[in-house]
Amino acid sequence: MSQAKLWILGSRPRTLPAAIAPVLVGTGAAAPHVLPGRALLALVVALALQIGVNFANDYSDGIRGSDSKRVGPLRLVGSGKVSAAHVRTAALLFFFIGALAGLWLALLTTPWLILVGALSILAAWGYTGGKKPYGYSGWGEVSVFIFFGFIAVVGTYFVQTERLDAISFIAAIPMGSLACALLLTNNLRDLPRDAQVGKKTLAVRIGDPKARALYQGAIFISFLSVALLAGWRTGAVIALTAGIFVIEPLRAIRAGARDMELLPVLAATSKTQLAFSVFLAFGLAVSA
Repeated sequence: MSQAKLWILGSRPRTLPAAIAPVLVGTGAAAPHVLPGRALLALVVALALQIGVNFANDYSDGIRGSDSKRVGPLRLVGSGKVSAAHVRTAALLFFFIGALAGLWLALLTTPWLILVGALSILAAWGYTGGKKPYGYSGWGEVSVFIFFGFIAVVGTYFVQTERLDAISFIAAIPMGSLACALLLTNNLRDLPRDAQVGKKTLAVRIGDPKARALYQGAIFISFLSVALLAGWRTGAVIALTAGIFVIEPLRAIRAGARDMELLPVLAATSKTQLAFSVFLAFGLAVSA
């Protein structure tokens, strides 16, 4: 395998829709005051931080030895194909790119965004990095709800409108919930191995049955929130169309899919998240 392909796989490109989705929704909510340049900068921030956290997780899990028996995408450090130092450098590079784009947005809007950006980078690193990573203590889902929901959606909306309105906060709920569902699927897949290495994710802490129930609850909340959004813009109901993508993963979760069986569920949940965001962004924009 070439070095280029190795690094591309190590960046976990299948996770990128999770970064794109909230930016789309925040931009749709900002209509008719969309500023394409600022929306693009928000997308750069989101993608750079997502890739950065992927490399940071690879590095931190790799040096702890918790990736050696993991199912799923290639781990650069855990597989021994790339040195830990190089992966750490890659993580810091993408965090730097995200910080630059975020600083640009702060200069265009308000210096307070610098604080938000700093907290986002600290949260990205602290998920599996440091002496007490919160991802090892069951707080991962809370973090993704906040950062992939409220920070990403409301932040994208704010940099284009320079306002904080209720619609952006309501629109953040389904995005945060779908991000939680995605992480829950990942942690359900890794539950046995995480328990062995002492990685106490939320799935490990509450157990398999409750984690599956929580996944279903997150999906339900995502689609239920459309009713609230329709109170502001009726076009939001278009997002319900994404329900066709979530039927199979819900069936698999209820049927007790495990290990490799959860890989299609992970892919389908990601597809649901992206489809939901595209439809919701379109619906919000056309009914603005």
